[in-house]
Amino acid sequence: MAATKIIDAPRNGHEMAPLNTRARGDGTHGVTIVLTAPQRNSVQSVDIPGEPDRAAWSGKMQFFLSIIGYSVGLGNIWRFPYLCQQNGGGAFLIPFMIMLILEGIPLFLIELGMGQRMRLGALGVWNTIHPWLGGIGISSCIVTLFVALYYNVIITWVFYYLFNSFRYPLPWSTCPTNSSGFELEECAKSSETTYFWYRTTLDAAPSMDEPGGLKWWIVLCLLLSWTIVFFIVMKGIQSSGKVVYFTSLFPYIVLTIFFIRGITLRGAGDGLMHMYTPKLGKLLEPTVWLDAATQVFYSFGLAFGSLIAFGSYNTPKNNCVRDVLLVSVCNAVTAIYASVVIFAILGFKATVNVDRCNAGNSEMLVKYDMLPYTNATVEEFNVAMAKYNATEPKPFVLSVCDIKKELDNAAEGTGLAFIVFTQAIVELPGAPFWAVLFFTMLLSLGLGSQIGILEGMLCTLFDIDIIKRVKKQHVTGVVCLFCFIVGFIFCTGAGEYWLKMFDSFAGTIGLVVVALMEMIAVIFIYGHERFTEDIYQMTGYRPGLYWQLTWRYIGPVIMVCILISSVVFMVIRNPTYGAWNAELGAIEQKNYPNWVMGIALAMIMAGVLPMPIVFLMRSFQCLKVDLDIHQGSIRRNETTASTKEMIDNDDDDDEEDDENDFSGPALGGHVKTQSDFSEDDEEDKPMTMRLMMMRPTTAATTTTTNNKTNPTTPLNKTGSNHLNVPTSRKQNFKKDAYDV
Repeated sequence: MAATKIIDAPRNGHEMAPLNTRARGDGTHGVTIVLTAPQRNSVQSVDIPGEPDRAAWSGKMQFFLSIIGYSVGLGNIWRFPYLCQQNGGGAFLIPFMIMLILEGIPLFLIELGMGQRMRLGALGVWNTIHPWLGGIGISSCIVTLFVALYYNVIITWVFYYLFNSFRYPLPWSTCPTNSSGFELEECAKSSETTYFWYRTTLDAAPSMDEPGGLKWWIVLCLLLSWTIVFFIVMKGIQSSGKVVYFTSLFPYIVLTIFFIRGITLRGAGDGLMHMYTPKLGKLLEPTVWLDAATQVFYSFGLAFGSLIAFGSYNTPKNNCVRDVLLVSVCNAVTAIYASVVIFAILGFKATVNVDRCNAGNSEMLVKYDMLPYTNATVEEFNVAMAKYNATEPKPFVLSVCDIKKELDNAAEGTGLAFIVFTQAIVELPGAPFWAVLFFTMLLSLGLGSQIGILEGMLCTLFDIDIIKRVKKQHVTGVVCLFCFIVGFIFCTGAGEYWLKMFDSFAGTIGLVVVALMEMIAVIFIYGHERFTEDIYQMTGYRPGLYWQLTWRYIGPVIMVCILISSVVFMVIRNPTYGAWNAELGAIEQKNYPNWVMGIALAMIMAGVLPMPIVFLMRSFQCLKVDLDIHQGSIRRNETTASTKEMIDNDDDDDEEDDENDFSGPALGGHVKTQSDFSEDDEEDKPMTMRLMMMRPTTAATTTTTNNKTNPTTPLNKTGSNHLNVPTSRKQNFKKDAYDV
């Protein structure tokens, strides 16, 4: 057969597209083959092993806003300020920044870089690195499902408060009264905002053993939440990518409005001084460093699979290193900025409470003739207080009015958002307007994070070939419907107790284990040299000493410390939850029932066990390796016998370079074959694996010399190993294109 066409292509990498031949009608099959050798140590067009028709971001801004909306979530508003206050004020920023540099940024780049490199979801990425690691993607998907279940319940509560914010006066500004016109005892013993949260919103049950029935208003808001989330994510980034322009930017607008209003309020300075006054002695406590590491880990949303999914929609030449640094800085600055806004408002609230307390004391002093009138000056009030303090025995008891004590009572989580901050909003002029702004901001933050969480889970599901055949809208609808039905447990009187249990157990140990295994898989199995080369090929930047130290040593050590401390604290500190006591009008701590702890343990195991199960089943060949999950990375097994020797061959001059080439197969790097392994390597393999690798070789091949074809000895069609990679690397050929 004569050569009809010769293509002199640049030496960029093996063109490994499937060879789908087409019949000409004359009994022959025409195929054009282009074979070029890889360029080492140069930035080039990389052949990505993922899906060629994979969805992509419409622009750089869409990707950046999506990842900001996912990373900057509710924790930046109601978790970070609390940690600053409890762990040394401004001194807490020191361990936070250190952990951000040593733990958050390196792991962030691993997830984003691997997603961009492989262009696959979490399941496909870890299967591509090694089929035995497929359990990492499954564990990540399960843990993400647990978090998605309860995270949307928070959005449900935000919806309920948002609807009530349009009422004037705000329903949590006063206590309801009974038929006699007196305040309800439960509200009088607590506060207006506390009563509205526990009784009006949640209708809280006394314990998890007595949950009560479903609260229809919460069920309706939950249905609304999942419906909105479904319409946002049903088409993937084509639909969610448009929403992020609102969910990511609107919170910053609201924070700026609150910042301008907050710093003009009296008492704002006291709140900021209380929060950021450094208490350096706190840095000697190990729990402060643990809190900093944990906050960094969860604030970035690591190990959910979402960052891998977001990275997989990038172009192969995107500068992911720059993206990681920008998002990290933005995340940290947002947390600090939100803390300033929160404590400026809380300082105003504390000042109002102190003034109210002093007014009550003034009435008592007037009643006992120690003060002439209630509207006395500050000097007159201080004189009366001095007279009271000198009187023994005390004729009556006065309240202690201390602004520091008021600021120390700051809460976190739902307590900060729905109780403490709502009380501060009530004191502001035009309270409904500020309430609408605040809860719309929380809604935006919650939706932004929920979009990322679901996108990571759905992207993992669509790495499975069977699910890939179903329309994304249908799969998304089934997932949302399932989550809505399971979410009924959060719509009972014990809903908040269940949410805190999920938050304490479902998304803690499982995520840390997944993150640790991700780091081990990429750095020690995939290879830190190869990953470094991948980053260089994609960005033109070669990670240096800082990245190598944090990836190989510091990061894994920090993750192990977080994991061990989490388990130890969970065992030492008997897990409890805060149950609402209507008679006392206060929270009382109760132990989790045994059956609830059983569910918690089952959730932890469900998030961890897939990793060892998949490892064992695939290593002993109990489970067939599903090549469809990562077919892009093993495309060499789709070649025909007539082209096998061409694909495997490389120039003899490059053979020495192959030994030191750390680029992956899709970058033109060498794929190890049976001949590359020593006898010692073979002995280390399980018996089933060796038997599979030792199958005989028969297939029909042809060699081309001077435009003539000569048949050679037939070889086994299956090839020499389980990936059908040729075993010989010494075959000479012309790097030409022929019509066969």
